[in-house]
Amino acid sequence: MNIQERRLEKGWSQEELARHSGLSTRTIQRIEGGQKAGLESLKCLAAVFETSISALMQEHKMNDTKKPDQSESDENERDAVEHVQKQKAVRIHLLLFALIMPALYVLNIYISPDYLWVIFVAIAWGAALILLFALFAVSGLLGPSWERRQFRKRMRSYDR
Repeated sequence: MNIQERRLEKGWSQEELARHSGLSTRTIQRIEGGQKAGLESLKCLAAVFETSISALMQEHKMNDTKKPDQSESDENERDAVEHVQKQKAVRIHLLLFALIMPALYVLNIYISPDYLWVIFVAIAWGAALILLFALFAVSGLLGPSWERRQFRKRMRSYDR
């Protein structure tokens, strides 16, 4: 199902989709007309249609009649987006660890101060985080600028 079919399924005009997604009507027209959508546009559309960016990219790719050399570029772009999303997931786990572990410690001290069960949770969760960090490079913050930097870095590696 392409962007236009998803839009029509919801009963929206291009202007309504533009308003919901925060994109311009002209951008929606271009994407529906077959032009390649940028990462930020795909993120906005994925949020509106409650799907993943990679799913939209795959649909967009299937509906395009592109040259074979552009197909490899699209595959590289999809791979780069997935890589960035995985790195972001690792950082989210770290943030959750940093927020939840102190709360668990306080709960442990309050409920059973004689037995520190929270240590076992911290060791297990910490070991999992270390393994995740070993798989993915660690740099930057979680915001959109970090995602763009990681995406561009990944795309440059395909150009070599």
